[in-house]
Amino acid sequence: MPRIQYYVAASLDGFIATLTDDLGWLLQFDGFEGGKESYESFMADVGCIIMGGETYAWLMEHEPDNWPYPGIPSYVFTRHEYAAPPGADITFVRGDVLEFVADFERAAAGKNMWVVGGGNLAAQFATAGLLDDLILSVIPVLLGNGKRLLPVEGPTALELVNSRTMGRGIVELRYLLGGRAGNGL
Repeated sequence: MPRIQYYVAASLDGFIATLTDDLGWLLQFDGFEGGKESYESFMADVGCIIMGGETYAWLMEHEPDNWPYPGIPSYVFTRHEYAAPPGADITFVRGDVLEFVADFERAAAGKNMWVVGGGNLAAQFATAGLLDDLILSVIPVLLGNGKRLLPVEGPTALELVNSRTMGRGIVELRYLLGGRAGNGL
């Protein structure tokens, strides 16, 4: 069964960006040993991208006219009016994530769905019981504050199913959340 996955990097203290959406702390780690292979392996199974509006705005500001997911159907949750870059297959939506699950599954065509960001969108999937996996690269940086990894209400139990150490002290952790696919892989 295709999975809804949150593949993300966060600081050691649990933040995915600074309060001003600065990712310089993360970008300084580009090219670490094992990172490219992990990303390419993950992307080989992705059939649909699901993204928050702030993440989309950041991409458009920092990578104008360079959509990083060509050929992959993408959905952006936003209350703003945006235009898609040339050649990008993007649908802009607003509302509850539950309303669009069938659309995501149809677009993914039997592959997995990637919740790219941000944390608030991923938390909506987790709260609705839709998030199957959290694949987290822990970056050895302390930010002190910022945008949280997965801001859910109350305790949420996760099951660690895999971990590995990569270059520059980065640890990749894979957790099951027991979403739609249950706890099986």
